[in-house]
Amino acid sequence: MQNRWWIYQKERFPVLKHGLLIAVFSTAAVGYSVLLSDGRSRLSSPSLGAMLIAFITLFLCFLQLRIADEFKDYSEDVQYRPYRPVPRGLVSLRELALVAIASACIQLGLACSMGLPSVLLLTLVWGYMALMRQEFFVPTWLKARPLLYMLSHAVILPLMAMYAAACDWLASGTSAPQGLIRFLLVSFFTSLAIELGRKIRAPQDEEPGVATYSALWGQRRAAIAWLSAVWLMGMSALWAAIPIQSTGLVTCVFLLLISGSGVVVWRFARQPTSARAKGFEAMTGLWTLLIYLSLGIVPWVV
Repeated sequence: MQNRWWIYQKERFPVLKHGLLIAVFSTAAVGYSVLLSDGRSRLSSPSLGAMLIAFITLFLCFLQLRIADEFKDYSEDVQYRPYRPVPRGLVSLRELALVAIASACIQLGLACSMGLPSVLLLTLVWGYMALMRQEFFVPTWLKARPLLYMLSHAVILPLMAMYAAACDWLASGTSAPQGLIRFLLVSFFTSLAIELGRKIRAPQDEEPGVATYSALWGQRRAAIAWLSAVWLMGMSALWAAIPIQSTGLVTCVFLLLISGSGVVVWRFARQPTSARAKGFEAMTGLWTLLIYLSLGIVPWVV
């Protein structure tokens, strides 16, 4: 039993890899809220309770998104990707549903500890996740429009960021700080970059029935779209850095990352191999890690 779930997480939801990025993302949202708050000193630190609630809730949200994908893609997986854990019988959809329900109970308990506004925000996140699970009730129409599909699904990350930030202002008894929209915009472009980065493949790695952006748009156009997404992520991060007086740090991080991203795109355009295609996802992870560290963690640590 333990070995089954260990294999599942390794293949579909690597706990350590995802956990690190989610921890940085959720903590940065809480920290950014602290830095924006007018009623507290810039030397204030996020409460440990707020950071823990934000991390646990968001970690379980990402797990629920993965489980929702297992249900949504089951018929296609059986037909085109029988090697995945669910089609090959490693775990069942029923078992995953129980995990999702148990996760929701934990999330609801944590939200109740902060009061009704937190429960309402959590319900909003759940509601949007449910719409994504149903492909907004127009699955055929939406899948025929990959750009719109990507944009509609990217909204979930700003909603999670808003909930994580709320763990700070609700715990401190204040209202949402002005300027939080800047952080939410960074999260939106982060979501686009993640989606694009994980669906760019070398020609020999494309699979029948798998709608990657490299297959839909071509390798070069998909790579340019990803580069545009990370550039917008960086520009919005610079805008978000202004009210917390962290433009110098974010500028240095942005210049470093955009240079590395240009190299990733250039190498892939020259020779689209499997190893070079993996560079998009790896670089996206580095963007996520460094941008959120520089926005919501390093400023109040320093």
